[in-house]
Formats: sequence, C-alpha cells, structure tokens
Amino acid sequence: MNAIVSIIMGSTSDLPVMESAANVLNELKIPFEMNALSAHRTPEKVEEFASNAAARGIKVIIAAAGMAAHLPGVIAAFTPLPVIGVPIRSTFDGLDSLLAIVQMPPGIPVATVAVNGAQNAAILASQIVATGDAELAERVIRYKENLKKKIIEANEQLKDVKFEYKVN
Repeated sequence: MNAIVSIIMGSTSDLPVMESAANVLNELKIPFEMNALSAHRTPEKVEEFASNAAARGIKVIIAAAGMAAHLPGVIAAFTPLPVIGVPIRSTFDGLDSLLAIVQMPPGIPVATVAVNGAQNAAILASQIVATGDAELAERVIRYKENLKKKIIEANEQLKDVKFEYKVN
C-alpha cells in the first residue's frame, strides 16, 4: 500500500489537531503518510519532499502550520499537486496562520480550511482524490451522509435538555 495523501505538519505539536485528518482518511480507507517538516528549520527537506511527492504517487498534500505558517505555501511552490493548508491556532487565535496561508501570490494556490480545520482538509483531499475513483466517491458520500445523521440525532437529543424557560 502506497500513500496517496500526505499530511505534513510544521512540528509534532500540531499532531493533536492533525489527528482528525488522519482519522477521516483512515475511515475512508485512503492510504496516507504523516511527516513533520519545517519551512524554517528544514527548508531543504521541505523542497525535497515537495519536489518528489508526485513521483512517489502522492495526489494531494495537506499541510498544517501555525504562527508564520509558511509551510503550505513553500510546499505549493515546489509541487504541481493540490495543497490544502490547515492554519493552526497558536497565537492571535490562529488569525496569523490563516492570513499567512490564505494570502498566496498569483500562481501558487493553496486551498485553505478553517483554523484547526483538519477534518475538512481531509474531506476536501478525499473529494479531490475521489474525482478519479468511483468507489472512494461512494465512501465520501456515505461519510457525509453520516455527518448529517449525527446532527439530526444531536438535535433530537436536545429535546431532553431541560431549562426552566426552554419551550421545545
């Protein structure tokens, strides 16, 4: 089994957030890899990874970074693959990370999800890969249907929550 999605994080301190991306990919049975690479501390490793990702069979890269958050953009500069940026909440409630990732110059796109939005990054990566894989597309559809069911069930459970002035 070879990875087709790569999860890259600036440091292992991002792992608690990025585990939700790994969980989604795992549930959808998408082979993935996880690595810690730093745009600032190991720039040559980032260039090597990004330059060779497509040749290794990677189809989508999910890159998480906090603070200066250059990792997704640097990766995008060295690969033709789609890159999905996950801003990590570290300082300024993640606004610094969000702006660093979303404000890319022309020609270097990075799709960007919400701050700490690793789950959505994995769903988006799955949808991208599923454009060429009908079986995966069906799994993604089922996954999203299950999300809908969870909200419907949660709404039903709210009926049991009691407050003196709650009327439903």
